[in-house]
Amino acid sequence: MGESRSTLSDHAITAPGLLFDHAAQHGEAIALRRKDLGLWRDISFDEYAESVRAVGYGLLALGVATGDRIALIGENRCEWLFTDLATQAIGAITVGIYTTNAAAECAYILDHSESVVFIVENEEQLDKALEARDKLPKLRWIVVMDMEGLHDFSDPMVLSWSEMLARGGELPTAPEEFQRRLTGLDPLETAILIYTSGTTGPPKGAMLSHRNIVWTSRCLAEMFDVGGDEDVVSFLPLSHIAERMLSTYIALAAGYRVNFVENVDAVSNNIVEISPTFFFSVPRIWEKYQSLILIRMKDAHWFKRLAFGVALAIGRSYAQAKLDRGGRIPVGVKIGYRLANRLVMAKLRERLGFERLRVAVSGAAAISPDVLRFFHAVGIPLRQIYGQTEGSGPTTCHQGDLIDPDSAGPPIPGVAIRIAEDGEILLRGPNVFNGYYRNPVATAETIQDGWLHSGDVGEIDAQGFLRITDRKKDLIITSGGKNIAPQLIENQLKTSPYINDAILMGDGRKFVSAMIVIDEEYVVKYAQDHKVQYTTYASLTEAREICDLIKEEIRRVNANRARVEQVKRFYILPKKLLEEDGEVTPTLKVKRRSINELYREVIDTIYRGEAGVPV
Repeated sequence: MGESRSTLSDHAITAPGLLFDHAAQHGEAIALRRKDLGLWRDISFDEYAESVRAVGYGLLALGVATGDRIALIGENRCEWLFTDLATQAIGAITVGIYTTNAAAECAYILDHSESVVFIVENEEQLDKALEARDKLPKLRWIVVMDMEGLHDFSDPMVLSWSEMLARGGELPTAPEEFQRRLTGLDPLETAILIYTSGTTGPPKGAMLSHRNIVWTSRCLAEMFDVGGDEDVVSFLPLSHIAERMLSTYIALAAGYRVNFVENVDAVSNNIVEISPTFFFSVPRIWEKYQSLILIRMKDAHWFKRLAFGVALAIGRSYAQAKLDRGGRIPVGVKIGYRLANRLVMAKLRERLGFERLRVAVSGAAAISPDVLRFFHAVGIPLRQIYGQTEGSGPTTCHQGDLIDPDSAGPPIPGVAIRIAEDGEILLRGPNVFNGYYRNPVATAETIQDGWLHSGDVGEIDAQGFLRITDRKKDLIITSGGKNIAPQLIENQLKTSPYINDAILMGDGRKFVSAMIVIDEEYVVKYAQDHKVQYTTYASLTEAREICDLIKEEIRRVNANRARVEQVKRFYILPKKLLEEDGEVTPTLKVKRRSINELYREVIDTIYRGEAGVPV
């Protein structure tokens, strides 16, 4: 059970208000932790609040007015949170940008949002700003957090982080103006702009209000029963609504500790060090963990393999009874699971850093039911959350012990959902956004009669759980008129440790085919173990043995699908899907429309039988 949850006052109606309210009540409690010279450094709520005020003063010194947009790009670090909350506190609007965005993409968001200040993490991100600034008439200042490599750099538009703070400290009116703006915030006004990933076109700026943020964060804190004793790991992009909620807003509503990873290469090691109690990640990461466990066990000593095999079989029986049979678990299975857990699974979780994990959540995309069942089998109570940026993150979620692997759970408390005549999922509640910035046409298309049109297709089952079929625009209609939801099949294919991505095709065609992106790490290991000859990544994808390996993985999935849904031919891409090539979004979602355009000729040859492998 989550304990030590803060008793929030009624005036905490904004995210900065949540922070200052918590600091007033529990100022000495640890809010943030970051690693410095190999040691974890604690930052209290008092220090957190003081830092937000200091950044707010600095922004006021730069002339930031109420309603101005402040853009922000950087990896997960304390300064990101300080800037976000300081911007909101003075009545301005935060615009998060992915660190992986190219200069042109940064320029688009900066221009569209009309940002007046751009706060960048380091020299790499500064270069993007300098490349774009001549096309950005509204941009007045660029502030750099980390000046490493820039000590001799001079530009009248560029300030260091410390220079901005110093200017704020020298502004005599800053404390009074900061407090005046903070207390005068309208909870219905826009607090942040989150630019959607753009899987179907240019990114759109979703406007989330203070009310959206606070209501949703409080709802999730209560629903997950998390409080001040929790530890979370911050490693997914803060420019995405999911990590923003976890690391900033739910953290302020619940009062738990946020631990920032050192860098992307240290994530797994930092997770082991921290041993989180509340952990959120995207399906890709959970799939990687499953593959890691299974591959490691294949290479383990025969006795460990045997012990794990037996324990996993018992765990699967336990998970099936718990999840698929309404919790009716036979006594023998309960006893066997307790033994398997104590002797095998507990040690496995400890190696992963999950021995204290109490709340485990997958979101941002649909997860395969088989993957979810696997984690319950090894003692990790994984649940799925479904939603979108326009709904402040969550719409439905598995709650308590009501976890159905084949669904996304019931609506979160306070949110209503219904299914339109064409199958589209509609939702209504305090989490629904204010609309798209400078795009009234898209806003009118998305919000109709108070209902948010999600763009997803689904159905509500007898117990009120939402089952998501696919994206409305992604449904495949074969030449025979059969409707096929590709996402479900793609997720099943990705449960294979050897398949990193699968993109189904077949719209207007006679049969379904698939483009496959192999998982390099595990396919290389398979090639080494089976003495497969190859020289480059491309030659590996063309090796007969690898094609046969993938064929067997596809046949395994085909065996459980209707004939019309079965993949009849596949093609292994000779490269990985890359964001810079326009193939995936920053959150690693495949841009289906872009893939179809970029590989149009390849797709045609697949259907002519000139490329690919028959299954």
